[in-house]
Amino acid sequence: MAGKHTSEPAARHYPWSPVSGRDSHTSDVVPDRWEPPPALASVIPVSADPPRTTLAALVTPRLLTSDRPVKAAAYLLSTVLIAVLVAVPLGLLAFPWALLARQVATGTARTGSGLVLLALGAVLVAGLGPLVAWPLAAAERVRLRLVDARPVPPVRRAPFGLSWYRHPLTWRELAYAVLLVTVVPALYSVAALVLVLIVVCALSPWLVPGGEIDLGVTVITTPPQTVPYSVIGFAALVTVPYLLTAVAGVHGAAARALLHPRATEELHAELVEVSRSRARLVSAFEAERHRIERDLHDGAQQKLVGLTLQLGLARLDLPAASPAASAVETAHQQAKQLMTELRELIHGIRPNVLADLGLPAALRELADQSVVPVAVETDLPRRLPEQVEATAYFVVAEALTNVAKHSGATAVRVTARETAGLLTVEVRDDGRGGADPAHGTGLTGLADRVAAADGRMLLSSPPGGPTLIRTELPCA
Repeated sequence: MAGKHTSEPAARHYPWSPVSGRDSHTSDVVPDRWEPPPALASVIPVSADPPRTTLAALVTPRLLTSDRPVKAAAYLLSTVLIAVLVAVPLGLLAFPWALLARQVATGTARTGSGLVLLALGAVLVAGLGPLVAWPLAAAERVRLRLVDARPVPPVRRAPFGLSWYRHPLTWRELAYAVLLVTVVPALYSVAALVLVLIVVCALSPWLVPGGEIDLGVTVITTPPQTVPYSVIGFAALVTVPYLLTAVAGVHGAAARALLHPRATEELHAELVEVSRSRARLVSAFEAERHRIERDLHDGAQQKLVGLTLQLGLARLDLPAASPAASAVETAHQQAKQLMTELRELIHGIRPNVLADLGLPAALRELADQSVVPVAVETDLPRRLPEQVEATAYFVVAEALTNVAKHSGATAVRVTARETAGLLTVEVRDDGRGGADPAHGTGLTGLADRVAAADGRMLLSSPPGGPTLIRTELPCA
């Protein structure tokens, strides 16, 4: 198809006034707030934003006077409750593995039954585990505000289905759920042991009179022995807020690392949403085309048919040589011509043969109407989605129009076949070639229409020909 196819660096200003008296413009007004030059800014921080994470708050001098330890304690206590709630369903899913572990420990495991239990546990955890991890992850993203002030972007994910299981975030959520019922209890147990040890040492003078205290490395039996431990315990109480903050900070950092959407995942989610939005627009456009076609067919066309009949009857009632008969005859011919044009318009909006008989019959009709001989070859064992058929039809229709207008071709071959859920339509002519989408809007419009159907269009048109337009449309 031929080339006419339609388809000096700025002065730095500081917020203070100079104090040297040599400058005639110098003011002795003291600024409200002194800010250091950039060279000193990193050494003398004038004002620092409050730390946004609990781990960052550990190195600030005002941790004990802030609300960070309280929030950390709330985070830890709520974690214990959530871990208990999650451990029950996850434990049920992993029960085959627990049974297998027991058999291995007792020496009663068998290869066949062991493989069955291993596979069954994997299927249960992988298949149903994400359903447990999903609400847990949603709750954790809310709880993260206690230990991390940085916003967590909303998670955009495909609706539940196979694509949901293919999303990396789904498996990171499951990994967090497993972490919550395995590693987190161990971490919290160590922290709780240290906390209990500090409290016991601090209260040892009041505990020894009722018995002895076994600290693991030593046993306290008399009140005098409790004095140094009590002093150390009360001194160590100051570190309790730091301990709670550190444990909550580590947990929060791990949760954010697993549950925060990656930049590539956010981009992918946005692209998926754009594709869905485009598909909805295309569906709405096709529905509007159908409505217009139906309104024209059932409304304007029927009225025009009635008008044509009335004009024909009126012409029969008038004398043949009268001026009125001539005027009515002219109006009658114009009405019939208008009705023909309206039928062609309706056919262009939504061909009846495409809607009734499918794409193969519609392509043959296009071939019959073409001024250039067209050979059609189709291999479509089933009716395709309406949007796919409409897109393929109009691509071929526009391509044949371009052939007739610009290519100088003597023969065209149209092929359409479906393979593995992909419709491939090719239009090949023996014309002069040189088609360039940059020289017209026709090919660009076709490519946009194909892209809106989540497909792609390829063009090969070297000077001298031949020209090949290949369209690929998913139709699974």
